[in-house]
Amino acid sequence: MGDPGLSKLQFAPFNSALDVGFWHELTQKKLNEYRLDETPKDIKGYYYNGDSAGLPTRLTLEFSAFDMSAPTPARCCPALGTLYNTNTLEAFKTADKKLLLEQSANEIWEAIKSGTALENPMLLNKFLLLTFAIQALQHAYDDLCQAEGVTALPYFLIKYDDNTVLVSLLKHYSDFFQGQRTKITVGVYDPCNLAQYPGWPLRNFLVLAAHRWSGSFQSVEVLCFRDRTMQGTRDVAHSIIFEVKLPEMAFSPDCPKAVGWEKNQKGGMGPRMVNLSGCMDPKRLAESSVDLNLKLMCWRLVPTLDLDKVVSVKCLLLGAGTLGCNVARTLMGWGVRHVTFVDNAKISYSNPVRQPLYEFEDCLAGGKPKALAAAERLQKIFPGVNASGFNMSIPMPGHPVNFSDVTLEQARRDVEQLEQLIESHDVIFLLMDTRESRWLPAVIAASKRKLVINAALGFDTFVVMRHGLKKPKQQGAGDLCPSHLMAPADLGSSLFANIPGYKLGCYFCNDVVAPGDSTRDRTLDQQCTVSRPGLAVIAGALAVELMVSVLQHPEGGYAIASSSDDRMNEPPTSLGLVPHQIRGFLSRFDNVLPVSLAFDKCTACSPKIWDMSDEETV
Repeated sequence: MGDPGLSKLQFAPFNSALDVGFWHELTQKKLNEYRLDETPKDIKGYYYNGDSAGLPTRLTLEFSAFDMSAPTPARCCPALGTLYNTNTLEAFKTADKKLLLEQSANEIWEAIKSGTALENPMLLNKFLLLTFAIQALQHAYDDLCQAEGVTALPYFLIKYDDNTVLVSLLKHYSDFFQGQRTKITVGVYDPCNLAQYPGWPLRNFLVLAAHRWSGSFQSVEVLCFRDRTMQGTRDVAHSIIFEVKLPEMAFSPDCPKAVGWEKNQKGGMGPRMVNLSGCMDPKRLAESSVDLNLKLMCWRLVPTLDLDKVVSVKCLLLGAGTLGCNVARTLMGWGVRHVTFVDNAKISYSNPVRQPLYEFEDCLAGGKPKALAAAERLQKIFPGVNASGFNMSIPMPGHPVNFSDVTLEQARRDVEQLEQLIESHDVIFLLMDTRESRWLPAVIAASKRKLVINAALGFDTFVVMRHGLKKPKQQGAGDLCPSHLMAPADLGSSLFANIPGYKLGCYFCNDVVAPGDSTRDRTLDQQCTVSRPGLAVIAGALAVELMVSVLQHPEGGYAIASSSDDRMNEPPTSLGLVPHQIRGFLSRFDNVLPVSLAFDKCTACSPKIWDMSDEETV
């Protein structure tokens, strides 16, 4: 190449073409699999030699780049690479690009010296991808390095014999070119469209040729094979052929200087930024972003957190008022996708300031039904949630219904609808204004063995509790719970410790009289739930957190109840304690965790009530 009469051979570098699907898959891998792992990952791309004239030489990475066994698209050559994904922007900026390039170059050089590149030509061409994914902003910084070119069967030997073209693999070069001493002909699968220059894959092959063959051949003839289809006709006429004089470097021990970092959009040596927000489905973006905070918990803080148990749970919210709105928002924060509201009230002018799912326009024209408006607002906040609302009344003890046929039929339909809703959901939240309105749902949920979370407010006090989850119907009173872990707890049950979930009381177990009309002969301030404004937010959040803690426990609703005495002990779940009740006192900014046994004469969960419910005589 030192001959002044010869032209200097130049190459067209690759342009990275990273599909949106690649970034989405990288996001999922980072959140769910890689997390804080920064070790290099194998990836795969491909390039094509049939692009139309004027298009750049492209190295393409798609969603399948992380599956090394995935098939390469037809008539495309695979390219193996390495992904370096950093955890911080600073690590991305300070990464030693030169060192990464040299490491990759040395790997290729060792393959050339050992001859393994002849057996596996894919070792000649590798690419590096250095990235830092900023998931919350939906941006990705990437620094794409083609340390050498690309790979596969794109390299082949050519020999002309009696008007016939013979081809062979590189590893057969000794036998294929036996007797030739001047030059040989090789073919390269060329992704470049430039009329005078070959593409990047030829670079490392020429190093291989010079290192292995310069002692035997003075030059090599190169056919840059380009194959495209235009208007239904296959065309290879734009392929180019030229001769390259091989330099003297036979068995040189030193690795040649490596180049290959792709320039950014400004033509400089810097990172490239890709903004995907304009080309991805907004609903998919929202779904990924909603789960981001939850999945980040699993990286380091709570690696054993089982998010699937939370996300897949179906929640029925009985009451769409102040508590219902706050519970719903917290459920969405935990990624719950199925929320159903039940309420018979309409939105009034006093509601929007305390109930975050409503606004002023919802109060006009008499007010929208709360349950329907709440479900509609959840879907506007996050389209991925399956939210529905039922505008219906719940029959209550102490509130007699009119004995007309129409009224009785409506009451029956309401009870049937309530039973169906409780049957089709996993967790039932009791969030109504009055005590008696919680009775019928508590009875039905107990008979159907559903987890019930109850929340109730005073002026500056609240109670959040889980109802005891009764044993399956096929088990007798003396049988153990489904898990053998319940046996020791059962033996040690007391009023203060080791009470298993099936022995816990419900909201009505401490009552000495049956529930009745709690609003009769009450003044306005006694009829309405008058509480400090922050109380519902606190109680609603604790209700959801209690549900999540129960779901994370291996015993679920049968988990032994934690009490205030357990605060210094080893927590039973990765999220901490699993109490029976949380009673809060805002005036003292204090919470206690009492535990109470079920009452065998309870008006809601006693065995006699179960039997009546099972016989459909409630």
